[in-house]
Order: sequence, then structure tokens, then C-alpha cells
Amino acid sequence: MQTRSLLSAVGLVVLLVAGLALVYLPQIFAAFSAPQRLSTTDELVYITDLDFWQRTPRERAVVAKAHFDLDHNLNDVPLVVGAWQGVDVPETNQEVLILLEPEQYIQRLYSDDAGRSIWLSMVGGRSSQPFHAPDICYDADGWQYDLGSHATKLADGGEIYGLWLHGKKQIPGYEQPAEHVVYYFYLFPDTRRHQADGIVLFKLTSGRYGTLEETLAMHEEFVRAFFSRAGEPAELALAPS
Repeated sequence: MQTRSLLSAVGLVVLLVAGLALVYLPQIFAAFSAPQRLSTTDELVYITDLDFWQRTPRERAVVAKAHFDLDHNLNDVPLVVGAWQGVDVPETNQEVLILLEPEQYIQRLYSDDAGRSIWLSMVGGRSSQPFHAPDICYDADGWQYDLGSHATKLADGGEIYGLWLHGKKQIPGYEQPAEHVVYYFYLFPDTRRHQADGIVLFKLTSGRYGTLEETLAMHEEFVRAFFSRAGEPAELALAPS
């Protein structure tokens, strides 16, 4: 009970900070220059799924264009992907890091020429402690939300699946409720999915742009900038030797 109370308190702080940042941080992009770009020849293969505890029918093998494992520094994931340019936004709430104890914790805000912004959070760990479903924090902070799963079709074939959350909360002093759209999935280095080998949460958060479906399409566009092809794990011969 004490742990859940702390989680609720941390979730409240994180959501408040994220809400403010979604409004103000996009304007600072012009101050940052020439970040690393993706290389189309740098392809790696991972396992992705909706859950980190157990396999689901949505498990897929996916070809990535950057390293998404704990043997590499997640800070090296490019800041420029397609039309999106990002900036690192370090986590300043030490309670989050103390509670989750992640091995790696990367938080970025990306923006495009159309003025849209999207957060990318990458959380890596070798136990279950760094990971919890986002709806726990939203529920603790009094948000109303809907949940579901969504497929992202990739450019070179196949699709991967993520879970989405569409949350709304009426903030005192504002006529319109705050809205967040979250889309996330987990990445594993191979088909064994041993926690000790590392797990990486890939999570996107944005405001709503148009309809929910149009916002999820924007999230898909962002995901396709990092992942090119997917299939059944056996199809891409991922079983370790």
C-alpha cells in the first residue's frame, strides 16, 4: 500500500510536468543544432510485444534502425528521425528514478515542421521494477481514459503492435480538458526474453492532434522512422544459437 501511494504521488508529479512541457518545450528546438541522423544501413532485429511478463499473440520480430538494448547507450538513439527533431529533457524528479531504479532512462521531446510535438520515453531495466502500465499513473491522478491495442504497418512489410491510452482531465482554470495520447510497447534482445538480458520500454506521449485515429497515425509515422520491417519471430530466425 505504501509503494502504491508513492507511485501515485510520483505519477501525479510526472503528469503535471509532462503537461506543462507539452505546451512550452516545443519552442526551444531552434536553439539546438545538427543532431545525429539515422543510417538506413544500420539495421538490427529485436522482439517486440505488448507485455513484458508473458508472451502475447502480438509478439513480433522487428528490424530496427538504431540500438534498442541495454548493451548500448540509449542516448545514441538519433535525435533527428525523418521530419522529427528532438531534444533531450532529463528527468528532474529524483523520486521517479529512486522508485523505478532503471538502468537507463531517456526522455525526449520531438517536434516537426507542422508544429506537432511528441514525447519519446525509453526505459531500460533487467527486472520488472522499472516497468508499469501508464494507466496506473493516470488512474491515480484522476484522469478518465480509454485503452486499446493498435497495429503499426511498417514500410518494408509486416506490422508491430502497441497499446494506446487516450486520457482526459479537466484542469481548474481551463475551459477544455487536458488530453494525452500514449502509445507503447516493449523490446527484447532475443526470443528468450530473459529479464536479465534487458527490456526496453518504447513509449510515445502527445496531445491530441485532430481525432484519436489521426493522432495514432502520427504516432505510427514516428514509429516507422525507427523500425522498418516485422514478422513472426521464427520467420526472421531470431532464436539464439
